[in-house]
Amino acid sequence: MNLEIILGVLNRAMAYGTPLLLATLGEVYAERAGVLNLGVEGMMMLGALGGFVVTYLTANPWMGIMAGALVGGMFSLIHAFSAITLRANQTVSGLALTLLGTGIAGTLGRNWEGKTLATPIRPFSEAFLARCPILVRMIFKDIDVLAVGGVVLAVFLWFFLFKTRPGLFLRSCGENPSASDALGINVWQVRYLAVFFGGVMAGLGGAYIAVAYRPAWSSGMTQGVGWLAVALTIFSFWNPLYALVGAYLFGALFHLAFRLQVLVAPELLNSLPYLFPIVALVFVSRLAFRKKLGVPEALGKPYKRGETG
Repeated sequence: MNLEIILGVLNRAMAYGTPLLLATLGEVYAERAGVLNLGVEGMMMLGALGGFVVTYLTANPWMGIMAGALVGGMFSLIHAFSAITLRANQTVSGLALTLLGTGIAGTLGRNWEGKTLATPIRPFSEAFLARCPILVRMIFKDIDVLAVGGVVLAVFLWFFLFKTRPGLFLRSCGENPSASDALGINVWQVRYLAVFFGGVMAGLGGAYIAVAYRPAWSSGMTQGVGWLAVALTIFSFWNPLYALVGAYLFGALFHLAFRLQVLVAPELLNSLPYLFPIVALVFVSRLAFRKKLGVPEALGKPYKRGETG
């Protein structure tokens, strides 16, 4: 395979993989804090709708991106309240969040169906790329600043999670919340912030789809990316850098599958967003696999002060 083809696949992998990467990074932080959120798809749909509508009305795509991120974050607080404060079953609460989010987006988005944006986020200009080395030009052709920002963000979040004291506090809340509480860490506050951040990132991923990747609105436009983010969180071992690699790998596979539809049935491709989370959750639900995968010890377990188990 020649270099031009490889760089072309990498280019498309970045484009396809960016919304998946953003959503996965948020879910990594939520789960590292001990909260499983299966509502990523719903938050992405609402983020996509919020980002599209604000961009359409203001002609400012960056306001749309910020609006989508804020919508996703605010919507995630429903799950945070249910799972952290009320100590409800996190799986049920997350699934309800997805159903609610997709339902609201589908209902409110009916009047926007089929509309396109006149002012989406644009790829890097030809003038800018002309000053770059040829390899950079080939990789970043039709790529925008948010896609590059996703790479930088993944590296920063890895550093924050594993190399800083606040990152250690966050991980400790997902491993042993009672010990964290005894050390004076506010477990509820950390988990609320982690879930909210996860919602912001999911909303950002959804807004990216509607404002940059496919600047139009259609119901179901996230196409199961939120479910893939849940699976990739597990397959990346809750590590932002592995999530970066995994997101681009999924992006490359989607690109190649569309180019090779003679060999890959479209029905199989469409089923992947739902198949991977099922497989991932099966692994996580088995104690033996939990230990091998390094699942956060308190993932999915509500915490009540004074409890040690």
